[in-house]
Amino acid sequence: MTMIPHSKPSLGQDDIRAATEVLRSGLIAGGPVVGQFERGMAAYLGVQGGVAVSSGTVALELALRAMGVGHGDNVILPSYVCPAPWLAVQRVGAQARIVDIDPATYNLDPYKVRKARTSRTRAVIVPHLFGLPADLTVLESLGIPLIEDCAQTLGAMEQGRAVGSVGLLTVCSFYATKLLCTGEGGMVLSNDEALLERVRALREYDQAPSLNAAAFNCKMTDLQAAIGVTQLNQLGEFLEKRAALAAVYRDSLPAELFTPPSVPAGRTHVYYRFVVRLQKGLQSSDEFTAYLSRMAHRGLQCRKPVFRPLHRYLELADFPASDEADDVAISLPIYPSLSDDDVKLASQILQEELR
Repeated sequence: MTMIPHSKPSLGQDDIRAATEVLRSGLIAGGPVVGQFERGMAAYLGVQGGVAVSSGTVALELALRAMGVGHGDNVILPSYVCPAPWLAVQRVGAQARIVDIDPATYNLDPYKVRKARTSRTRAVIVPHLFGLPADLTVLESLGIPLIEDCAQTLGAMEQGRAVGSVGLLTVCSFYATKLLCTGEGGMVLSNDEALLERVRALREYDQAPSLNAAAFNCKMTDLQAAIGVTQLNQLGEFLEKRAALAAVYRDSLPAELFTPPSVPAGRTHVYYRFVVRLQKGLQSSDEFTAYLSRMAHRGLQCRKPVFRPLHRYLELADFPASDEADDVAISLPIYPSLSDDDVKLASQILQEELR
């Protein structure tokens, strides 16, 4: 039986050649190729510069530290997200103020942000989930510094602006499953050169003019960056294929069983994930797990889009939209190496196993 995995990196001969060139050069630590990747990413987003680091989680922490966020401050973030933003806030010693999401888009609800802000709010972490931009226009109007998390939305647009070009700082992850992958890795980008210099100072402790107890050793290697450069060159092609596969899903899945992703006016979706809402609700988490298991036995790997919302880890109440998403949302395979026939087969299995 052939398995359709939930995620798969898009790696080809160009990536292999680029990595091989670095290996043959013998310069495999951080070097000129990292700089090339940083400049390429900054140009792609239309910002002044970028600083490559070892992961997206580290990028979040360094962004907060560069802003001076720490004890006594709070940072607003959504519940419906992986733990990385919460962990970054904890590591700098600030308080995370968790808010609910927009039930239609699964992104941060800006009106909940407005209610949650206090005099000690220093930043809002804005994860653009599953390929769809959050409502940056309203969030920007609140006057709170935004840290955009573009791990899942490179290439998306909001009101004619590139996602990642609006916030004070932007972070990216280049993990193996992301739109643009280097295996592991991340980046902090900004139009504020002073903030970028602070991130650079935190990225590496060695050869600094003075000891800095907050400094890390969290650099990206030229080997990773070489793959990042070739992946960035292919990103437009990757996004075109994802959009085409999303159209096949929309044509193949009946609306009475599955609600497809919402795309509000003025925003573009790049389909890092194709997340649908089950119209025929499963009655318990055990039933949801059994549904995933039945599909896996037939060769189709689907996942919950977020393993567990933050408020459920933290035992917080009154997050109805995040609770609903956790109960009825399911993430389907979508990546450039899938074929239209794969998507049609996946759609068939999804329907047949929904009992």
